[in-house]
Amino acid sequence: MLKIIKIALAKQIIQLFKKDITVELRQKATLNGILLYVLSTVFVAYLIFTRMEELSTWVALLWIVLLFASTNASVNSFRKEAGREFFYYYTLANPKAIILSKMLFNAVLQLVITALTFLLFNLLLGNPVENNNLFILVLFLGSLGISTVLSLSSAIASKTNNNSTLTAILSFPIMLPTLLTAIKASMLCGLGFAWEDCQAYIVTLGLLNIVIVALSYILFPYLWRS
Repeated sequence: MLKIIKIALAKQIIQLFKKDITVELRQKATLNGILLYVLSTVFVAYLIFTRMEELSTWVALLWIVLLFASTNASVNSFRKEAGREFFYYYTLANPKAIILSKMLFNAVLQLVITALTFLLFNLLLGNPVENNNLFILVLFLGSLGISTVLSLSSAIASKTNNNSTLTAILSFPIMLPTLLTAIKASMLCGLGFAWEDCQAYIVTLGLLNIVIVALSYILFPYLWRS
């Protein structure tokens, strides 16, 4: 019986994820806006700095761009599930499938944004990072952490009329441990430290992601029914 429930939940997650992908590719408003924001921000930084040799400035600017781009991308994650459509989804899908599908969709979108941002930084501003393999792993985990926090915050804010503003307000304090850990790990990777020196920060990033996903999985059904 439990196996059947898990299979049904997985099918709902995949169907809801495909629906979000289809809607986003059809409208393209959010994706195009985010891509334009990333491109224009990095280009303005290129006009100011030409090439950025100082590691701390490079890392700080990279995470600032990623933070604001991801916030803009995820701030209205539950906009389509609000209002009249809420009652339709309420009877159609398991709330656990809804939150997990949203997290999966936002994670994929965030990784696309991260890959584009990192590529543009390399092309226009250079790359002062010495240990790129570990740095990419930190970018991956940090981006996932940001997207999961924003998904949960957007779910909470969807119950209010001030969705966008409240999402940003709620997400920043929760996101701060992930952001600070990612920045510290990025600096160590940039200076060429090996896995042994960065291991604690990278493991912490992974654990923070697991905690946020677990909390969302447990708490979202109660929020959804409220």
